[in-house]
Amino acid sequence: MKKLIIPVILLTVFLAGCATVDLNAPIPAFETDIDSSAWAKVPAGEFLSGQEAESATIDYDYELMVTDVTVSQYTAYLSASLASGEVKVGEFNGKRAVVGFYPGDEFRAVKHEEKIEAGDWILIPLEDPASRLSFDGSGFTPKPGYENHPMTNVTWFGARAYCLAQSGRLPSELEWEKAARGTDGRAFPWGEEIPVNVANFYSSRDPFEDMSSFGSRTSPVGFYNGQTYGDYVTLNNASPYGLYDMAGNVWQWTGNVYEGMHYRFLRGGSKDTYDMDLRAWVRNNATPTYFSPGVGFRCAR
Repeated sequence: MKKLIIPVILLTVFLAGCATVDLNAPIPAFETDIDSSAWAKVPAGEFLSGQEAESATIDYDYELMVTDVTVSQYTAYLSASLASGEVKVGEFNGKRAVVGFYPGDEFRAVKHEEKIEAGDWILIPLEDPASRLSFDGSGFTPKPGYENHPMTNVTWFGARAYCLAQSGRLPSELEWEKAARGTDGRAFPWGEEIPVNVANFYSSRDPFEDMSSFGSRTSPVGFYNGQTYGDYVTLNNASPYGLYDMAGNVWQWTGNVYEGMHYRFLRGGSKDTYDMDLRAWVRNNATPTYFSPGVGFRCAR
């Protein structure tokens, strides 16, 4: 399996080597009036999947979160889980991190496959300057201004752990794709074309894109809902089932663990990718320990 290189890696390297970049520069604050605790039902049935729009079927109803998990939601989970002992502060590859138990994957010794054994795996890093939360030794809080932004810098293990704690799980790739595009085979959640003000992607020129100080940044969950913020007019990017940001803002982890493969797959494109990567069938992959300011998630149940 050829590994796709996530473009945010380049951004991270650039930022790490640039001493003048202010990772904590003030950001605009907007309320979107979209409920980040809401879930949307996706009914059982056929839909058109993939670039070739081939017929696929999911034979059960399910739900996905209307938005990506926010920094506020994830920090509340971390604080509660640290207090209960479900997660702990430790080290991973020599760096401080929040770690949690994962039961491991079956190892089949396929070429390039890496072992993922039972044990503690990184959920989030604690010393990465791009993280949007603070830790005071006993609990976690969002950094000011990022409360309603998607949780980023979270690994696949960290996304999975959150969803399990909410009596949910990460969506499969097929579940994610149907929730994003509906049944008619459309390329994007809202249709076939992509105007610049319908999603947060590279050079979308939204209020959070400031190339002089930071580069492209996440927007609050549900920001692109048809509202006008100052002089920036958004279009509604909700999917046919009412899910926001299924294209752009952050890549989203999916839950599939494929036989003989240690990579995990992501969908949706991000603030750091071009419009072509926002199409509903585009896949990306990374190791489950990967984290980035352009990667987040939402849960299914």
